[in-house]
Amino acid sequence: MFSQRKATHITSGNADDADTLHILAGHYAYPAMPSSAPCLGKPYFRVNFVSSIDGAVTHNGKSGELGGPGDKAVFRVLRGLADVVLVGARTALTENYRQPQPDSVFTSIRNHGEQAPSPALALLSRSLDIPVDYPPLTHPDTMIFTCEAAPADRRRALTDAGATVIACGDDAVDPERVGEVCCEQGRRRVLCEGGPSLLGTLIAADLVDELCLTTSPVLSGGDAGRIAHGPAVAVPRSMRPAAILTDDDGFVFTRWVREPTG
Repeated sequence: MFSQRKATHITSGNADDADTLHILAGHYAYPAMPSSAPCLGKPYFRVNFVSSIDGAVTHNGKSGELGGPGDKAVFRVLRGLADVVLVGARTALTENYRQPQPDSVFTSIRNHGEQAPSPALALLSRSLDIPVDYPPLTHPDTMIFTCEAAPADRRRALTDAGATVIACGDDAVDPERVGEVCCEQGRRRVLCEGGPSLLGTLIAADLVDELCLTTSPVLSGGDAGRIAHGPAVAVPRSMRPAAILTDDDGFVFTRWVREPTG
């Protein structure tokens, strides 16, 4: 019934070393998938989160305060392998998100997979309460996913500012349709970076293929939320551990993948 699984140890001091990043990329490699149309298939939703030992998803209101060198390295690797970074607009503004830039460490991997030089940035927002001077808005690869019920004046303001606004759903943003749009653009590897409401929505829609969870070696206390917040599901989604890593600073990095069905 029980078995002992030894974690792979990564040296935090080499977190920016290209060899270390390539080793991590091997642990976080996506499943084999078509790289060009017309057989792109379904999008693959990978979610990345950090939490304290006691389950806090933020400290002082930001998830970044729970991270460390190893966590930053994993964050860099996951972006280096993704086609699109999907994040709630509120989280993007709170964490001061910018458009992902090409990372030379992953150029050969991306070229082999026929991927763009860097992932696109995709923001989810029903309210469209995004400042029109938010820098990533005018980047040609940035997308804002919303719904038909979003305020027309906000949509017009963002469009006039040069943003690409795409309606996916009527009263709420439909994550399945969001994945379809990404896939239609050849961006099948979808990396979701938060926040908790987005993960809760993905769980409810049964779209989470993989969860990459960093456990920060701290007890945070307070009233911070958990990594997922949303409607309860009738049957819990079964996942299995595909990788367990540790570093010199006591962080634990787990990669959970969807249990095969049938």
